[in-house]
Amino acid sequence: MKAAKTIERREFLKVSIAASGGLLIGFHLPGMATLASAQHSTTAFMPNAFVRIGADEKITVIVNHSEMGQGVYTSLPMLLADELDADWSRVGFESAPVDPKYNHPAFGIQMTGGSSSVWSGLQQFRQAGAAARAMLVAAAAQQWNVDPSTCRTQSGTVINAGNRKLTYGQLASAAAKLTPPEHVQLKDPKDFKLIGKPLKRLDTPEKLNGQAVFGIDVKLPGMLTAVVARPPIFGAKMKSFDDTRARSTPGVRKIVAVPSGVAVIADTFWQAKVARDVLRIDWDEGGMADFDTSRMMQDFRERAKTPGTSVRKDGDFDAALSSAAKKVEAVYEVPYLSHLMMEPLNCVVDLRPDSCELWTGTQFQTIDRANAAKIAGLPAEKVQIHTTFLGGGFGRRANPASDFVIEAMHIAKAAGAPIKVMWTREDDMNGGWYRPAFLHAIEGGVDASGNASCWRSRLVGQSIMAGTPFAAMIKGKAYDPSSVEGVDDLPYAIPNITVESHQAEIGVPVQWWRSVGHSHTAFAVECFVDELAALAQKDPYQFRRQLLKEKPRHLGVLDLAAQKAGWDKPLPKGMGRGIAVHFAFESYLAHVAEVSVEDSKVRVHRMVCAVDCGEYVNPNIIKAQLESGAIFGASAALYQELTFEKGRLQQTNFHTFPVMRINECPEIDSYIVESKEKAGGIGEPGVPCAAPAIANAIFAATGKRIRRLPIRMSEAV
Repeated sequence: MKAAKTIERREFLKVSIAASGGLLIGFHLPGMATLASAQHSTTAFMPNAFVRIGADEKITVIVNHSEMGQGVYTSLPMLLADELDADWSRVGFESAPVDPKYNHPAFGIQMTGGSSSVWSGLQQFRQAGAAARAMLVAAAAQQWNVDPSTCRTQSGTVINAGNRKLTYGQLASAAAKLTPPEHVQLKDPKDFKLIGKPLKRLDTPEKLNGQAVFGIDVKLPGMLTAVVARPPIFGAKMKSFDDTRARSTPGVRKIVAVPSGVAVIADTFWQAKVARDVLRIDWDEGGMADFDTSRMMQDFRERAKTPGTSVRKDGDFDAALSSAAKKVEAVYEVPYLSHLMMEPLNCVVDLRPDSCELWTGTQFQTIDRANAAKIAGLPAEKVQIHTTFLGGGFGRRANPASDFVIEAMHIAKAAGAPIKVMWTREDDMNGGWYRPAFLHAIEGGVDASGNASCWRSRLVGQSIMAGTPFAAMIKGKAYDPSSVEGVDDLPYAIPNITVESHQAEIGVPVQWWRSVGHSHTAFAVECFVDELAALAQKDPYQFRRQLLKEKPRHLGVLDLAAQKAGWDKPLPKGMGRGIAVHFAFESYLAHVAEVSVEDSKVRVHRMVCAVDCGEYVNPNIIKAQLESGAIFGASAALYQELTFEKGRLQQTNFHTFPVMRINECPEIDSYIVESKEKAGGIGEPGVPCAAPAIANAIFAATGKRIRRLPIRMSEAV
């Protein structure tokens, strides 16, 4: 989800702590080393909701965002630990329980999305660390009977003017009795010891040694496992089912109808799956039985020929186009896409008469708990979600309908025992909530001097906000802002710009996918900029530079990527370079791709990424996200699409929806622009430029344009 451009900084939330030091209820599972046990030491010091310091010198940072590979279990502790002057070797992390104290300061719920975890936590976690440090200093000064101003801190220790020392662990009990300060002084950035440094991730060791627990790993005593037979077509309803053969399958405990289909409950996953495979279900296929994506895209093309809802209108496009020296028009198409998380969806539920606990990898703790509580018939405070590691999320686990959680709740009510609901890869791909398919029809022209004079974009596609609790974000507009982000704020200095939107209503459930609207707008926009450059007979990099001369941060990443890629250096015969630049999630990013095409097969040899994300915390994590974003975007550009025939999805697993393999992966070089600007996001901005940079490089290598994804040279023009 797109981060709000103006964020109101809320006053930091302070909480008191009981003498026992245990304010938050944690949980423990074998092997889940990073999660707290229900009992903490009586000498633990917990000055606020985000940090706990024990007499054993361990410093635990409670993280309110989900860890799905983006590094928040390291970046957010770094913020707190730096202000605390902690010994980094003593710092650990813990997943926060669901509680309003952990709500996102911009979105008002506990969630992870919009590439917002770090920038939203900058003040939150720094202030938490500074408050804890002030209390530890006060406790030491009280013990020494000195003025706190005569004390300093260093690496988990308070030191006075006489060089006497007390460790944080030694001070924990005394500090816990003090009142948290109302105001704290944060460090001057020049005094940072951790922030901005390439520290190793805290969660890497347990992910390497197998101790890390993802939702799919959770085991409870007496737990059963369920899989669900869901409709083969969106909107289909079950009329009846025959479970005669399935009931005779070993290990099967129950077979029950639930709102999402038919659930098979068994002792193990494989027993449940085998039984599900022999169910006989009669479906009422409903209105989507004839749905076909090829016909849908043809309808999109027809709709794009007519004016849509106005999104942006600068100057007079029609007049400028009629007087343009040269004109070009193009239609760009992108397909439905699956999030394709490495860990398919799953949820563990322990439902009791007066309480409920869930274990799952979720990005939407507040919403999932509220929806689970409704099914359980319990107050929300009686339902707790334990957020495990997420084996990928990309937006799929931030589902407004809480589909995989609600389904598990219904099954738990029928099971009468703790239950784990597991989705197969095929279930996951057929489960919907995809990145929507989109069509961009763009026209433009250049004047006699080769300057871009006009641009009109018409977009056709589904809204991801319509029909969800987030529809209010549209704020009375007749279009979905998330559908047009990245083209509504077109940065290029073109005097006549028109943007229009057609919102399609289709029964395929869609939602945010890594980089949301930018995932398709950047492809269309940056490919068309290249087409305008060719029309003007200008170098595409220099053409962009001229159009962005009033946009210094765009220019900064564009120049850095071009320089590091050696833009002016010749490539071997048969290879080409392409460039793209984009602004998303308050960050600026540019890509240069180097490709070759042989026997109609595209090979990406190198990608150079440059980002300006403002002030940053850990450059290693930024580079990892840029690399993963480039691979994620390139995989979609080269291989991925979801298509429907007679209402049925044609792609089921990795063999029909491939991911870039290691032998296909290009060399990726990543660079960060040093900046003191406000922090932006990093988890998603690395995706949008990959596809257009590759497509533009193909043109440089072959003279053929790519206007449809995934890339097929047979369709190039």
